[in-house]
Amino acid sequence: MSDAFLVVRNDEEQYSIWPEGDDLPAGWHAEGTAGTREWCLQHIDAVWTDMRPRSAR
Repeated sequence: MSDAFLVVRNDEEQYSIWPEGDDLPAGWHAEGTAGTREWCLQHIDAVWTDMRPRSAR
């Protein structure tokens, strides 16, 4: 199991993390941030300020 993760975002502008090197699920795209699980989760906390899906805003 890898310690490296990617921050991923879907078309509704919802965020998650995904193990680096694994194929991304349909509808999710790498956002550009990679690192440890903790680093990626801290980044998501900083940038994902409105948790509602884009279509609900």
